[in-house]
This record gives sequence, C-alpha cells and structure tokens, in this order.
Amino acid sequence: MNDPVKVLVVDDHRLVRKGLISLLSARPEVEIVGEAENGEIALSRAAALRPDVILLDLSMPVMDGLTTIPALKKQGATAGILVLTSFSEDERVFAAVRAGALGYVLKDASVEELADAIRSVSQGQPYLSPDVAQKLVRQVHRASSPGAPTEEPLSEREIEVLKLVATGLANSEIADRLAISERTVGAHISRILDKLGLTNRTQAALYALREGLVKAPGA
Repeated sequence: MNDPVKVLVVDDHRLVRKGLISLLSARPEVEIVGEAENGEIALSRAAALRPDVILLDLSMPVMDGLTTIPALKKQGATAGILVLTSFSEDERVFAAVRAGALGYVLKDASVEELADAIRSVSQGQPYLSPDVAQKLVRQVHRASSPGAPTEEPLSEREIEVLKLVATGLANSEIADRLAISERTVGAHISRILDKLGLTNRTQAALYALREGLVKAPGA
C-alpha cells in the first residue's frame, strides 16, 4: 500500500477547515499534517511540515490564496497546490493557475472528487473540477476566436453588473451593492463575457465605456 498523501489544509473559516480535516481524515489515502487560517501562517507551516499537497482557500485575510501561491513557490515549497474555493469565475481560475496552482476544486465538490484531486496533484498531475474545465475550454476558444459576440442580448441584471465592473468594483463590492452572492456575481460576469465575446473584465469595462453605459473618469 502506498504511503498516504500528506495534506496541509489552509482556510480562514474554522468550521470549514475543521470539517475538511474531519472528512479527509477518514480517508486512508490522506494524512492531515497541519492546518492554517491564512497564507502567512501557511508559509511557515509548509516549511516546517513539508506536505505533499497544500489545500488552499483563495479568499482569506492577512494573505489571500493568490498571494500565497507565488510566495510558496518562492520559498521553495515542493507541495502540489490544490485550490479549494467557492469562486469559479474565470479570472480567479486563470490567476491561480498562472500563479502555480496545479488543481482547482469548488467547495461544493464531493469528498470523493476532492480525494481524487488530492491524489492527482500529489502525483504532479493537474486537476480541474468539471465546471472549471468547461470555463477553461471557453476561455481558450475565446482567446483563439476573439470578438465573436453572440446574438443574445445582455439582461437588465447583466447590464447592471457590467456597469459596476466598469467602475472598478471588486466582485465582493458588487455583491454587497446588489445584495447577491459573490458566486452569483461571478456567474453574471462569465455570461457577460460569453455573450460579448470578451476574455476578461478589463475588456468588459472598455466595452461599457465605448457603449456609453458608464462615463470615463473625469468626464
């Protein structure tokens, strides 16, 4: 029998962190070697514990996941980094992958899928949740065929979200403004990009300016 995969769990929500530890500890192929509530602590725990896989949340105080990933690489961490998050919007997926994450799993994944992802990442193999993989395919398609908007118009809510994106608000701020979840904001932005044939929120902001949906700063 192979040795269990040593995992460091990093998440700022204590209940989520403890829940993950409890679920994964029941898997014989996984050994939880430590936990951390933010990226700063994760750096020191990773250096001391030398896990095979770091299960990393993206949204955390002190040092978030996207900042932690390159910091881990810089300090020489050899663990595979598996992002576990509620966010599936394109920009976070690709930012995490570009930073050095080997896997990306959503928090609504089953324990079996999470265990599969941990095993894959521990072996140096990339792993993407099916929903995330579909986004990657769409992103590659948009990149190879830019400027191909669909005929489906933006909904009133999508226009509302687009205007707020163009003003520079983060997803969390848009969520607060519209009284919806960040995940819903991310879903709206993905649909906006798909409909307009765009690849990122910067292009979406420029579109909003060009179409007169918002005014340029100082105008």
